[in-house]
Amino acid sequence: MTDRIPRGGLSRRGLLKGGAGAVGGFAATAAMGQGTAPPAAPAGPSDPRDPLPFEVTLNGERIQASAEPRTTLLDWLRETRELTGTKVGCNHGQCGACTIHIDGEPRLACLTLAQQVERREVTTIEGLAAVAAAGGYAEDGLHPMQAAFVANDALQCGYCTPGQIMSAVAVVNEGHASNAAEVREYMSGNLCRCAAYPNITAAVLEARERMPEAAADGGGARQELHLRTGEA
Repeated sequence: MTDRIPRGGLSRRGLLKGGAGAVGGFAATAAMGQGTAPPAAPAGPSDPRDPLPFEVTLNGERIQASAEPRTTLLDWLRETRELTGTKVGCNHGQCGACTIHIDGEPRLACLTLAQQVERREVTTIEGLAAVAAAGGYAEDGLHPMQAAFVANDALQCGYCTPGQIMSAVAVVNEGHASNAAEVREYMSGNLCRCAAYPNITAAVLEARERMPEAAADGGGARQELHLRTGEA
């Protein structure tokens, strides 16, 4: 048998030599790779559920906090800070039960992300009396609006009351409580399923007389404006 290369092809000896070389090359490569860790995969994006830090002044205290980007201010206040006076109502910005103040203006906590209050001042119903105390017009440890709601029996089940009070304070502060009709208009974003509206209106008018004069001209808590969120 001859080992000559036939025209147009390889000989049997050449084919065997080539195969042996390839096997040897694979073996050498495998030996060189023993004990070597595979290259690290490139770092991917961070988990969007990871909490992010932010700074906020909450009821007069500046704190360092954190929350997931998707966490609402309402959930953060209730579940992380245990400030449960801010109530969960419709969660769609329609009832006003979750009204708080951001930089003194009424906002709906259910439509505001916790991250949106970075470097801002948030006041909840729990901090309202301290605001009055700092201004020198607290009444027996209460804000005048809180005291007026008690005096006028402006609540029944009480569930909507914190949001009603927070909106009412803003309405007076913004100069929209000159008469009953104006109070009803500027409080129209806060719903009371018990229908205590006449007593609420009376409480707002009474508290106005014991609060400082209006300091701003804002939108109050009117229904058409109450869907504003915590944007700058």
